[in-house]
Amino acid sequence: MTGSFKRNNSIIVGVAGGSGSGKTYFAKDLMQKLGDLAEIVYQDNFYIDQSHRFDGDGGSVNFDHPDSIDFSLLAQCLGQLKSGMDTDIPIYDFKTHTRAKDKLNIKAKPIIVVDGILIFHPPEVRAQFDYLVFFDTSEDLRFERRLQRDVKERGRTPEGVKAQFQKQVKPMHDLFVEPSKHHAHIVVSDDCNYDDILVNCCNSLQAKLV
Repeated sequence: MTGSFKRNNSIIVGVAGGSGSGKTYFAKDLMQKLGDLAEIVYQDNFYIDQSHRFDGDGGSVNFDHPDSIDFSLLAQCLGQLKSGMDTDIPIYDFKTHTRAKDKLNIKAKPIIVVDGILIFHPPEVRAQFDYLVFFDTSEDLRFERRLQRDVKERGRTPEGVKAQFQKQVKPMHDLFVEPSKHHAHIVVSDDCNYDDILVNCCNSLQAKLV
């Protein structure tokens, strides 16, 4: 982990990897271990309004391209948190593909965990991170996890999920997500010991707060 921190600054931890890689599972486990010390921010909250363009899964809207996300706003919000200031972030509705009128208030807790597939790609966002963890998971496993999630949680059809994965998710992963792992401090592969990495990451973060 790089850098030194003052008590009134938040440590920003980025957890990235392909869709279905296990990054969100890790981010939530890390949050649970850190307890009241941490807050989480999801890249998905920063999607731009796509309601006027959305024409079905795998259609003209490419949700896996960096242009679909307001990274400037994400960088701004992370900068505020890092400075010890609370911030308000958007709420994105995946069923209507719009931003809600209400916003989500994020407290500037000592540790901020940021989850997202593309968060290591834009330099202005990457510059906010103090610690970067990347989940490098096989394509077959990532697809199976995404299929289950999108059908169960986002009301999509298996056919639509498959078409979107082949047309957009895989190409964007290969072009933007996979190369970004070279920025990571830790790369977690399928054969890594998950529990050891989780404990070591948690201990390293807590040590920075002493």
